[in-house]
Amino acid sequence: MTFWRDKRVVVTGGAGFLGSAVVSKLRLAGCQNIFVPRSKDYDLRDQEMVRRLYTDARPQILLHLAATVGGIGANRLNPGRFFYDNAIMGIQLIEHARQFEVEKFVAIGTVCAYPKFTPVPFKEEDLWNGYPEETNAPYGLAKKMLLVQSQGYRAQYGFNGIYLLPVNLYGPRDNFDLETSHVIPALIRKCVEAKESDQRQIVLWGDGSPTREFLYVEDAAEGILLAAEKYSGSEPVNLGSGEEIAIRDLAKLIAAEVQFTGELVWDTTQPNGQPRRCLDTRRAKRLFGFEAKCNLRDGIARTVTWYLRCREREAIRAV
Repeated sequence: MTFWRDKRVVVTGGAGFLGSAVVSKLRLAGCQNIFVPRSKDYDLRDQEMVRRLYTDARPQILLHLAATVGGIGANRLNPGRFFYDNAIMGIQLIEHARQFEVEKFVAIGTVCAYPKFTPVPFKEEDLWNGYPEETNAPYGLAKKMLLVQSQGYRAQYGFNGIYLLPVNLYGPRDNFDLETSHVIPALIRKCVEAKESDQRQIVLWGDGSPTREFLYVEDAAEGILLAAEKYSGSEPVNLGSGEEIAIRDLAKLIAAEVQFTGELVWDTTQPNGQPRRCLDTRRAKRLFGFEAKCNLRDGIARTVTWYLRCREREAIRAV
C-alpha cells in the first residue's frame, strides 16, 4: 500500500478496458497522483505531444497500456496501421521517458509476439524462435520491438524498463463490437443476440480446434502493479492463468452460460489463427509473486452478467 501512495503515475490507455482496471487498483492501493492522458489531448503518435505529456505529468512511473488492437478480422484489415501506431507510440514514449529520467517504465507486450509454432506452454526464452502467426504478426512485432528498445536502453543508459507479455484478456468493460472485438466478447454478443432473436444457429470463424489461454482483466491489472512494484529486470515476463481451452469448448461454455441452445456452425473458410496458446507462468510467480485468481468459468459468468446488465440499461434508455 505504501509503495504507490506518493508516486506520480501515468497510465496510457487508462480509460480503456485494461487501463480502467489498473487505475481502479491504483486508487485502492492509495495512489493519489494518477494521470490518464486522453487521445484527444495527447496523440501518442505525435512526438511533440509525447513531450508535452511528460512535461505536464512529470511521472515517476509510466504504465504503457495504450494500443491499437483488435481480433483476427481487425488485424487482417489494418496490418499497416496496427504496426505503425503501436510501434511509434511505444518507441517515442520510451525515448522521452529516458530523457525525462522516469524511474520506471512498464511496457505491456502481447502473446501475439510469440512464434506461430511455439512449444506449449510458451516460455519466455522461446520468444525469438520463429515468426509470429501471420494474421497478427505486424501488431505482435511492433509490440515486440519495445522489448528490444527497453533492453537496449537498459544496457546503454541504465533505463529501468520492464516488459510484460499478457495472454488474451477478457472481463467487464471489454470491447463487444463484432468488427474489432476479441473472441470472448464476440462469442458472448453473438450468443446473446441469437437467443434474443430465436436464431437456430450462429456461424463462427475457423474450425474451433485452436486453443487459447485467457486472463481475467482484474487479475491482469494485479499482475501489472505487482511487476511495477517488485520487478526491475530486463527479461520479458509472461502474465497468464495457465488454463488452456479449445475455441470450440469455449464457445460451448459461453453458449451454456447465455442459455443459447442453437447450433454452433464453423466457417472453415475463415482463419483459425495461431494453433495453440498457453503460457508458462512460473517466472511471474517467482519474480513478483503473481498468480491468477479468477478461473475461466467464473470469469465468463461475471462478464456475461455485466454485458446483460449493460444491454438492459441501453434498452431502458431507448424507451
